[in-house]
Amino acid sequence: MRHLQLPTSKRWSAIGLGTWQFGSAEWGYGGDYAAGPDSEAARIVKRALELGITVFDTAEVYGFGRSERILGDALDRADADPATTVVASKVFPLLPIGPVVSQRGVASSSRLRRPLDLYQVHQANPLIGDRRTMPGMRTLQAAGVVDEVGVSNYSLDRWQDAEAALGSRLISNQVQYSLVSRAPERELLPYAAEAGRVVIAYSPLAQGLLSGKFDAEHRPQNRVRSLNPLFLPESLRRAKPLIDTLRAVADAHDATPSQVALAWTIHRPEVVAIPGASSVAQLESNCAAAEIVLTGDEWTALNDASDRFTPVSGLSAAVGVGRDLLPFG
Repeated sequence: MRHLQLPTSKRWSAIGLGTWQFGSAEWGYGGDYAAGPDSEAARIVKRALELGITVFDTAEVYGFGRSERILGDALDRADADPATTVVASKVFPLLPIGPVVSQRGVASSSRLRRPLDLYQVHQANPLIGDRRTMPGMRTLQAAGVVDEVGVSNYSLDRWQDAEAALGSRLISNQVQYSLVSRAPERELLPYAAEAGRVVIAYSPLAQGLLSGKFDAEHRPQNRVRSLNPLFLPESLRRAKPLIDTLRAVADAHDATPSQVALAWTIHRPEVVAIPGASSVAQLESNCAAAEIVLTGDEWTALNDASDRFTPVSGLSAAVGVGRDLLPFG
């Protein structure tokens, strides 16, 4: 497993594990992903640790706390080493003032049964500025409940303003980043590279679009993906050249399109990708992507194919705006 070069006390793996699906019915996962020694979640987390994953990401809003409880239980059952494991959660930005942030950080730590190596503001609140939020983060750091502080879905200006409000480094910004969502390349990635910060990429496979499993005649069935305009029939037709390029590069590496899409995401040394995994096999496939080194020509071909892909606009774009307001990170 590759690791980032960061000024942190623990090493961050280039590929982590996103755990929104643990305890979240909207993904279509049932009781097999609940807490317990024989749960699929426990098997996934145990294998992730064996494969060198150190970054585990959750949030209080995922399953209304169930994801945190399931992840904490799974880490305990796997005897995860607290000296090397980076456990990250997020505070949902409903009234994110200092005392509320502190109380909810303690609650998340309690559900996870460990201190938070990274505590993130899940979304920028348009009415409450970070100068009212970050005192709660400082309190949690002073109490030893939180180590590093991060944000999610922040613009560069607000990320920098939040760091000024914290009064110390704000190590990360978790944003949507993939071959079909490249806005972070304009400002966030250059800043992270220059300042020794990290961009945590959620939805690095665009909720499965980049796996090549779906097309206009074979659309996803679960509720989360069905609301995403990327999976409208016309968008899926337009994505075919990009998927074909992924397949061509994958063939050259004896890999899958998903693995190549992940390898593209972590090609930049300031990025951690946090794909979810519904099985141990999928987790193992995700981890193998860290071993793929793209050639210059492959990198260019993927970027060019990405540039040419434009999902449908109009009504679907309005749906997409609404989706972006939801806690998808």
